[in-house]
Amino acid sequence: MRLTQSRKAAQARAKPHSLAQSRKDAKVHIFLQSRAVSRKDVRDIVMTENEIAKQVVDAAYKIHARFGPGLLESAYQAMLVHDLRKRGLHVVCEQPIPLIYDGVELEVGFRADMVVEGRVIVELKSVETTLPVHKKQVITYLKLADMRLGLLINFGAAYIKDGIVRLVNGLKE
Repeated sequence: MRLTQSRKAAQARAKPHSLAQSRKDAKVHIFLQSRAVSRKDVRDIVMTENEIAKQVVDAAYKIHARFGPGLLESAYQAMLVHDLRKRGLHVVCEQPIPLIYDGVELEVGFRADMVVEGRVIVELKSVETTLPVHKKQVITYLKLADMRLGLLINFGAAYIKDGIVRLVNGLKE
């Protein structure tokens, strides 16, 4: 009886695919057949920065809804990394960001909290309010890493929607 209720609940939550999503899935399927590569390999070709960011924001919302503000940044980072990897995304933590000055790469200790799929920088905070310097930090990381999209996520905000800032560096929509 309980198993049947779980199936019904899952079916009720499942959203039907839109026509655009169906076409996209069909293109991916055709590409997979023609190239004989796995779906994981195609992910790099198909996902845009915005699609990656959507997955990150969704995972952050899920975590914040369950635990709320008040945990350490490292706890939120561990949960977010786990959730994104479960979704099949490649995540690198504490990614060094090189600083090149006068042709010399300086190791000055800039580290992005997370880089997702090698394309989106995610900087995490767990403070009551973010400061303008936090946004500048992400923009600097984007410029130094030559990336286009960054997310500043503050898990310390009462509502996660108020704690997420999307920052761009020349991203074309």
